[in-house]
Amino acid sequence: MTQQPPPPGPGFGPPPPQYAPAPPPYAPAHPPYAQPPYAQAPQQAAAGPDFLAVDKRNAVVVDASGVAFETSGLTVEFRWPEIRSVHYRASPDGKALMVAVVHMDGRFYECVVEARPRTRLQEWFPQLAWVLGHYRPMG
Repeated sequence: MTQQPPPPGPGFGPPPPQYAPAPPPYAPAHPPYAQPPYAQAPQQAAAGPDFLAVDKRNAVVVDASGVAFETSGLTVEFRWPEIRSVHYRASPDGKALMVAVVHMDGRFYECVVEARPRTRLQEWFPQLAWVLGHYRPMG
């Protein structure tokens, strides 16, 4: 068995100019046109307060774009123009936050988020009221 040479050290910097790779002749320096619309980053919603309540399976998000429910991996988003009203309350046993969205056509959607520890529920109520008041001052 022949011995192999030891691996090179931690590095010696870039190669001398005569050995440096030349840039490919076909590579454009910078395109004179802007990126196409699909390559640009999506527009961010206006900055504003947001609310997040989450447990193992469910989540409720209220932000500048509207209300989103996630239940067991399924997400439903409601934009503010399509929301007639948003209601919330504690579950009958006081262990969860119940949030309901009433759609403009009268359909009703609900998400229940368990509050652990129970004191978290009392933290969520003023936060949610303030965020909803910010985006829907009339209810």
